[in-house]
Amino acid sequence: MNAPGLQRRLGTVDATVIGLGSMIGAGVFAAFAPAAAAAGSGLLLGLASAAVVAWCNATSSAQLAARYPRSGGTYVYGRERLGPWWGFVAGWGFVIGKTASCAAMALTAAAYLVPPAWQRPVAVLAVVAVAGVNLAGVTRTARLTRILVAVVLLALIAIVAVAVLRGPLQPAGLTAGGTEVYGVLQAAGLLFFAFAGYARVATLGEEVRDPARTIPRAITLALAGTVVVYATVGVVLLLTLGPTRLAASVAPLAEVLPPGATWIAAAGAALASLGALLGLVAGVGRTVLAMARESDLPAPLAAVHPRRSVPHRAEIAVALVVVVLVCTVDLRGVIGFSSFGVLLYYFVANLSAVGQPPAERRYPRGFQVLGMAGCAVLAATLPWQSVAIGMGVVVVGTGYRWVRVRAGRRV
Repeated sequence: MNAPGLQRRLGTVDATVIGLGSMIGAGVFAAFAPAAAAAGSGLLLGLASAAVVAWCNATSSAQLAARYPRSGGTYVYGRERLGPWWGFVAGWGFVIGKTASCAAMALTAAAYLVPPAWQRPVAVLAVVAVAGVNLAGVTRTARLTRILVAVVLLALIAIVAVAVLRGPLQPAGLTAGGTEVYGVLQAAGLLFFAFAGYARVATLGEEVRDPARTIPRAITLALAGTVVVYATVGVVLLLTLGPTRLAASVAPLAEVLPPGATWIAAAGAALASLGALLGLVAGVGRTVLAMARESDLPAPLAAVHPRRSVPHRAEIAVALVVVVLVCTVDLRGVIGFSSFGVLLYYFVANLSAVGQPPAERRYPRGFQVLGMAGCAVLAATLPWQSVAIGMGVVVVGTGYRWVRVRAGRRV
């Protein structure tokens, strides 16, 4: 008998919503303050730069996903086009970085919902609940994501409207310095964290109907929608708070609201974090599945549930690791580290797409070259601590794979 496999159940709307849910997460509530600290009002230039690099990366992901519509995203593309080591580096960086992000999202959601003494238990419950939804099937994941995205967008619309009507607006906030190249690039690297969610669409490649058509459309729609949301929020924050006040703010979207309405920002941030967590766990689980299929991770993790058609062992393993992290470490400051892992992931994606033949090409090769250069520059301008941790993770991962490969040869 053939082993059970994943089922193609997602259409364009569901795939787009999963991408939106992964991108319009806690980043929109948390990433603007460190970006403003790095670049002042130049954070808008950083946002534009991050969006351009993200678009170039998206063309690579869409082009590759149409050719290799399988779970695992860039892990699969790197293996197919560049070799096993390239695929492993991309997959390992994604799994480790995004597992840490899962813990960060769970803790962030809890921080907005309950007092400090209850935050870790509530974060654990959030992880368990999200894992339960994902284990029920990919259509359940898409259905809940629709609800969360709709509520978060309503919250953001309300916050922006109140901020603009409440005023006063400060046009000088859009031009108050902050155009140093290094600061703008560092802001772009931090804001890129917000645009990384479209990878979730590609990692669900085996569960999308008509992937050659659906995945490119879903990635484009999700990224375009997210750019509009982030640009709108960024402009409003600079107009209302100004770059200096924004840089010093712990919760900038709550700060633009009157005291009695700050719950809107808190509820929006909590639900956005849960939506991102839902997509993250699903995406990491599919990448673990793909790596287990190739024995880059333990083979039992490649199992697919015969009735639910989900990688249940991989999902459970990811959830357990996230629960351990939530209980032991506060990872809400991992934006830079996660950005490094994602930039490495997309560097491999762009490198994989550059060599595709004309028959498989949907976008000019120049987009992929620009995407590679953008990823390298943004990674290099991240805070040095983030780069050091990211490089350490890569070294540990390659050492782990080298040991596994050597052990396999001796058997």
